[in-house]
Amino acid sequence: MFYTFVKYVFRLFFLFAFRIKTVGKEKVIMDKGAVFACNHKSNWDGLIIIATCPRHLSFMGKAELFKFKPFAFILKKFGVFPVNRGKGDISAIKTSLKILKEEKAFMMFPEGMRVKKYEQANVKPGIAMISTRAEVPIVPVTITGTYKWMNRITVTYGEPIYFDEFYGEKLSVEKLQEMSVSVMDTIYDTDKAAGGK
Repeated sequence: MFYTFVKYVFRLFFLFAFRIKTVGKEKVIMDKGAVFACNHKSNWDGLIIIATCPRHLSFMGKAELFKFKPFAFILKKFGVFPVNRGKGDISAIKTSLKILKEEKAFMMFPEGMRVKKYEQANVKPGIAMISTRAEVPIVPVTITGTYKWMNRITVTYGEPIYFDEFYGEKLSVEKLQEMSVSVMDTIYDTDKAAGGK
């Protein structure tokens, strides 16, 4: 209830503030577990996704955000769970897999942090690892535009990506990295096609 209420508040705000446009919502997988992967350019990104995605999403959030208890309480209401970046957080991975096994969905930013320019070296292998372990598809999400008052922001939901040929296999970090990069290449190709940089 809280999530739904805030979702519509955000949607109204973003429609006014950034003339938000959503493309491809019909491609969003609604009836089973799915990982949503998105480029990450601003602190607004997570809220934009909440406002536009037809599914209730959980999110990974850096552990530092949970140090302030009142803020941590709000984050948990939104389904955000902590992850220790750069440390191979087993607890966060287990939480992710549990969400997906329950046929729910969550969002990841595979680059791990906000970036101004796409570089394949910044992509982490986690998105492919979680997708193949949970045996669920990845929905690529592209945010295009600059967060300036009344400047259009477009959110594009792409065709789901399936790595089903790798389900049940033990993959090397290098292979997972390669797969994750292919996901981000798809996302940034959409950004370029839409006029992003």
